[in-house]
Amino acid sequence: MSRHNTRNKNKRPRADESASPSYAALKRIHSTGAITQDDIRQLYSVWKPVCQGCHGNTKDSPNCFCGLIPTTGGARKTGLWQKNGEHVGSLGPDPSKDLRASTETPAGLTNLGATCYANSILQCLYMNTSFRSGIFSLEPDILKKQPVLDQLARLFAQLHSSKMAFIDSAPFIKTLELDNGVQQDSHEFLTLFLSLLERSLSYSKVTVAKTIVQDLFRGSVSHVTRCSSCGRDSEASSKMEDFYELELNIKGLSNLEESLDDYLSVEALNGENQYSCESCQKRVDATRCIKLRSLPPVVNFQLKRYVFLPKTTTKKKISSSFSFPGQLDMGKRLSDPSSNYIYDLAAILIHKGSAANSGHYVAHIKDESNGHWWEFDDECVSSLGFHPFGEKPGKSSDKADQKSEGTSTEGSVANGNNSSHHEAALTSNMGEMFSSTDAYMLMYKRSSKDENGIKSNNIVEASNSSLPRHLMDEIDALNASCVNECGEYLSKKDNLLASIQERRQEVKSVITEAPATPDDDSYFWISLDWLRQWADNATPPS
Repeated sequence: MSRHNTRNKNKRPRADESASPSYAALKRIHSTGAITQDDIRQLYSVWKPVCQGCHGNTKDSPNCFCGLIPTTGGARKTGLWQKNGEHVGSLGPDPSKDLRASTETPAGLTNLGATCYANSILQCLYMNTSFRSGIFSLEPDILKKQPVLDQLARLFAQLHSSKMAFIDSAPFIKTLELDNGVQQDSHEFLTLFLSLLERSLSYSKVTVAKTIVQDLFRGSVSHVTRCSSCGRDSEASSKMEDFYELELNIKGLSNLEESLDDYLSVEALNGENQYSCESCQKRVDATRCIKLRSLPPVVNFQLKRYVFLPKTTTKKKISSSFSFPGQLDMGKRLSDPSSNYIYDLAAILIHKGSAANSGHYVAHIKDESNGHWWEFDDECVSSLGFHPFGEKPGKSSDKADQKSEGTSTEGSVANGNNSSHHEAALTSNMGEMFSSTDAYMLMYKRSSKDENGIKSNNIVEASNSSLPRHLMDEIDALNASCVNECGEYLSKKDNLLASIQERRQEVKSVITEAPATPDDDSYFWISLDWLRQWADNATPPS
């Protein structure tokens, strides 16, 4: 049985070309060899009326210019008719976007590759108004002789009064000869940096500046060994040792109080570890402990989140949740207890990441002037409100309720930042508590008055925190240059947009006048490719 052929079932019949006017004109020209004006109008479709608007060029109409420019409100990816923002982008970045709203908003620091560990420490030091004032009080001749102090003062001055939202840290990092491609431990950096500053500042004749590191951060401890037989302390027990931070164990411990108890705990010396008593003239059982003799205005707690693994000879990070209070009573921890050592949480250094030798450091720091917390993440500085982790006051009780019901209290930062670490705000009978799985260093600032009724944290008067003249002149010059740069960019932007607008109007007006009427013989033929280029380029071709 033959198969029915459906190949041409839906095929449209071809139009009879011999019936078209163009065919007739061509036939006439072929037979007579003459071309009339009517033939040209017919063959080139000059007879067609001027197009009143369509989505694209009509191919067989020489009077259709619609596709040469976009429709009203339309744009193209390139050329004259692309969005204004694309044209402006050719000028490069807008310097005004790098300005901070006001000097009330802290400025950030550039990350040169792997310098977040240094940036976070520098921000903690700068936000301490007493330390900042001490640096600002240094003599100009000392700054000239001490490059590190000079660059630190310049950096602080820019953080203080620059119009820029973030400051270039390259000159300071270069002066310290740090490798900006290698991540370092922020605690080690702080220890070495404070030691360097202490030596450099010793050349100053300004009292508050000369000893600002010791006055703010140095406390003292003694390692006391007591004989269990005669009850006497060893001679070395009376020796005072300085500290600039207290290194606390957190493995197996859940909060700061437990870590302090562990740090000050009494260790029994017996068996092979017996103590050789000078008074008893023999080896005897004894006890050993650390006693806090004095505390500085700022106490830094280094949380030992990295533990050494002997089998692999590597470090491992402890990522367990650790709690700490908003206010801490350290007076009861002193060897001679006192009620005048109440400390407020001032800064939290956070290490993001699971590895000990990599990751990222950020700092959450409280503004001493108004109690406002900020997150310092290199160039980016974000507001956290009045809670260290951006928690809203109304959420604290909710999380405390969750804890009592056995629900995890860990949650992401409440200020909307994407973060890999977890924090929570809790309440307890100790006052407000905070919890974090990544807190690496805690800074507490003394808020209580000493025996003379003077707040010990006011090492330098606030009035001295303003910029000295030699630094102010430099910052004024930098700010003037910044304002001038923004003005030049704005002028270039305005001129560019004005020229683009003028060029678009030119193209529109020419295209409006370009169509020729069928009865008009005074017209010129223009290549469509050339016309497209002319209508689509900000700078028209010749």
